[in-house]
Amino acid sequence: MLGEYRISGRRASDIAASVERGVASGELAPGHVLPPMRELATLLGVNPNTVAAAYRTLRERGVIETAGRRGSRVRPRPASTARGSLRVEAPPGVRDLGDGNPDLALLPDLGEALAAAAQAYGRGPGLYGGAAVVPRLAELARAGLDADGVPAGPVAVTSGCRDAIERVLVAHLRPGDAVAIEDPGWGALLDLVPALGMRVVPMALDEEGPLPDAVEGALRAGARALVVTGRAQNPTGAAVGSRRAAELRAVLAGHPDVLLIEDDHGHAFVDLPVHPLAGATERWAFVRPVSKAYGPDLRVAVITGDGLTVDRVTGRQRLGPGWVSGLLQHAVAHLWATEAVDTAAVARSYGERRDALVRALGERGVASFGRTGMNVWVPVGDETGAVARMLHSGWAVAPGARFRMNSRQGVRLTISSLSVADVGPLADAVAAAVPPARPVSYG
Repeated sequence: MLGEYRISGRRASDIAASVERGVASGELAPGHVLPPMRELATLLGVNPNTVAAAYRTLRERGVIETAGRRGSRVRPRPASTARGSLRVEAPPGVRDLGDGNPDLALLPDLGEALAAAAQAYGRGPGLYGGAAVVPRLAELARAGLDADGVPAGPVAVTSGCRDAIERVLVAHLRPGDAVAIEDPGWGALLDLVPALGMRVVPMALDEEGPLPDAVEGALRAGARALVVTGRAQNPTGAAVGSRRAAELRAVLAGHPDVLLIEDDHGHAFVDLPVHPLAGATERWAFVRPVSKAYGPDLRVAVITGDGLTVDRVTGRQRLGPGWVSGLLQHAVAHLWATEAVDTAAVARSYGERRDALVRALGERGVASFGRTGMNVWVPVGDETGAVARMLHSGWAVAPGARFRMNSRQGVRLTISSLSVADVGPLADAVAAAVPPARPVSYG
């Protein structure tokens, strides 16, 4: 019920703004049902398409949600609430495959790296007005990027991948702009874009990454930015190969004004090479995080890009946090210099478990995807039922609603805590929870 609050406006933007004012003031509380579009159009004396456009804007900004014939209502959670809250808590005795964390046994001991960072700090502590990037880290980062074929560009450091993507988006885009994102894709990014007031345009993908036609369609639909995951895409494990990279660069050549952001999500724990798209557009950024391979609490990501983009990111950073702690930067530099992570061994460990699960599921008639990384994506017809049945069988999995927009329902299984001996029992549980399916795609 709307109570006494009166929605006003003649244009879609004005109607959307009126609803947002009501939500902000508390007059439209979470769960309040909005009038049907035709009814509100009659009350305001506007075309129903105008109200439809307003409601679409509100959905994209995370203000309202629509549940078919039950209508549209104010979201029970604010747009800034992470999709991670859409998770299943694992009660005692239930294995948790939904948290997305890496295998602790494959993370390096940070003691030596932090001790080395402390020694470096003793020789030259970080002070106000000092360099924002530790020179040794910049040197190692640039060498690694050069080796992977990432175009030359200045190096900056952010507090993780999400921080980098947010800063790049804000550097060039404004509220209302559209951003093309993989579907299914990283839940944090699907929350971040609407929280910035921007619109999400979903892109279909397969095991080689975003489909060229989907990218072309998103850009023609008005997307001003494109975010692509190079390796270990979350949640599907997709990785962009050389042929797909060439196809995507050809698409981007026709849209030189689009902002391109690449997330090298699989750095140091995937042994497939990265095939950068960087340089295909005038404005671009390539982000290399360290959290999955070195530890989630090591909140550091290296970013390079065209000069204007990196300059805007670092300029705005100076006005906020200033810089990322030099202690953390020295620690990462030490980890890279000493090759603390054996990428091939880590990739092999994840691959043995991931591939065994995908193979076992296939033998039981269940289609699944997991080319790289630490996750397996299983499309399902009834997501809620599958999650509940898995929980009853002793396994907590991540609901696909955390990761998808237009793509079909699914569940994500993180294999980090599995042993090879766990694969058979887990595959049996999935097969019991998910009826055998015809060959499917992510969408």
